[in-house]
Amino acid sequence: MRLRALIFDVDGTLAETEEIHRIAFERAFEEDGLGWRWDVDLYRALLRVTGGRERIRHFVATRGVEPIDEARIARLHGRKNEIYGEIVAAGGVALRPGVAALVERARATGLRLAMATTTSRSNVEALLAGSFGGFPDGLFDPIVTGEDVTAKKPDPEAYTLALARLGLAAEDCLAFEDSWNGLTAARGAGLRTIVTPSLYTAHEDFAGADAIVADLTRFDLAAW
Repeated sequence: MRLRALIFDVDGTLAETEEIHRIAFERAFEEDGLGWRWDVDLYRALLRVTGGRERIRHFVATRGVEPIDEARIARLHGRKNEIYGEIVAAGGVALRPGVAALVERARATGLRLAMATTTSRSNVEALLAGSFGGFPDGLFDPIVTGEDVTAKKPDPEAYTLALARLGLAAEDCLAFEDSWNGLTAARGAGLRTIVTPSLYTAHEDFAGADAIVADLTRFDLAAW
């Protein structure tokens, strides 16, 4: 079996971005006159719901706060993404240990690189500009984001679409994830999956992962 491509999740996998998302949500709420506070423990629970708009809807539906309409949810989510982009562009996010080196090794050995995430495309673009500035444009191709799918993780659609755009079979690829939702999505698409638990997912169950490692510093591509 010859490995031909690596497919990466984004938030929590490439960088510890979830804390930046949490901060950006809170700033957006404050600007909009809402008294909502999403502390670390609450946000950890909310991350079981994938997608920013979906997370806001879930919070409103389950936490006894005053309902808001879809237009306001969309506005809050859009402003949150703008704030996130500003923080990332200012250098507020570093890649997780081993990520840059693994990407370099993959490029040197001719492996293709892809992303399969259900975050917004604007968030991906911000991370690429802010944290992958030393790499060439088009480093990841394809990039599947939340705007490209109808069902978000743990549904496997993001990964099945990435495989289709790569034109490769699941056995030719290796996925990298940090969460139960992501692992379930990748495995649902038939992918071997490496999990690097992150700040917000270290407590989750990763049964079914092909390997669980603290980070990618010593990850051996030749073994796969």
